Amino acid sequence: MEIALVQESPYRFRIERREQMHVPGVVFASRELLPQAAGDKALEQVANVATLPGIVRASFAMPDVHWGYGFPIGGVAATDADDGGVVSPGGVGFDISCGVRLLAAGIDRAELGHDRLRRLMDILDRTTPRGMGGGGLWKLSGTEELDDLLIGGARYAVEHGHGVPRDLDRCEDHGVLVGAAPGQVSSRAVERGLHQVGSLGSGNHFL
Repeated sequence: MEIALVQESPYRFRIERREQMHVPGVVFASRELLPQAAGDKALEQVANVATLPGIVRASFAMPDVHWGYGFPIGGVAATDADDGGVVSPGGVGFDISCGVRLLAAGIDRAELGHDRLRRLMDILDRTTPRGMGGGGLWKLSGTEELDDLLIGGARYAVEHGHGVPRDLDRCEDHGVLVGAAPGQVSSRAVERGLHQVGSLGSGNHFL
């Protein structure tokens, strides 16, 4: 299926409504990234998500969009429960909550310049742990502390020096999920995650 895109701005493209789509698709990407998204059929998945019951406004795709299990990875959609909307964790498979993050810095873009920006990216690349066996910056004492972290969320991290209070203002529910139940996490997942706290983890994660 060929997906036609209408350019709305340098980094925003629209997929017009057609057939069973309830809303349009909106793709945030540079023109250079689009052939990759089209080549692995991720744009078809953006259009498919637009057919979900109760979907509102648009089926969105972030710059990292690529083929997923149902939703494209990098896909974003909101649905209205009063209009038959659905909650579908399985839509994104195992990458749920994997996403694009934007960090603000107290420096003007013009002050960086190409060379300083390149050096900054190199430093981030060298100092940010990721990948299998890379380990995390936060060495937990064991599974009990991991349970405390799962219950306390980002607030627990801030209280232990891994962040600042204002970070919580930019997190959904201030970074704490009420009713979190660590006992529901499989022992295999605990084993894999215990040593990856404070890292980008493994799998399809990038910096």
